[in-house]
Amino acid sequence: MAVDREEKKAFSLSVPMIIVGLCVIVLAGVVGWLTFGPKPAPPPPPVLTAEAKVYLDRLKLSDVGIQAAESYVQQSLVEIIGKIANTGGRTVKLVEVNCIFHNVYGQVIHRERVAVAGRRTGSLTPGAVKPFRLAFDNIPAGWNQSMPDLVIAQIQFQ
Repeated sequence: MAVDREEKKAFSLSVPMIIVGLCVIVLAGVVGWLTFGPKPAPPPPPVLTAEAKVYLDRLKLSDVGIQAAESYVQQSLVEIIGKIANTGGRTVKLVEVNCIFHNVYGQVIHRERVAVAGRRTGSLTPGAVKPFRLAFDNIPAGWNQSMPDLVIAQIQFQ
């Protein structure tokens, strides 16, 4: 009597399949680490030079006001408008300010550095007065709705 034997092939991993699988796992780990791993810290913003600190009192912000509007995508847009005057004797090619927003407890909840003169408006010559408009659409909800502190953070001369 002949007995039919059914041979069942068991699933077995071959060496090349194991190597390919390990390579895929290692590659996925490397890509994940490069994508979601630690990022280098951004460089610190430039600080006021000694000559810029001396010149600070010759730059005057005036007629500064705040207004809110709704953007085209139904998002709140806060605008700070005003004028900057150069009462000194040097031409200034860039003036940046830190806009510091606070919550109702007086704690800083948002800080943003923006240019009030130079990038889009051109240089600020001696005796010149230029208007500025700063738009913010990413202020946290806890903002106290009052004028943020405007602190001159950088001055660059021509």
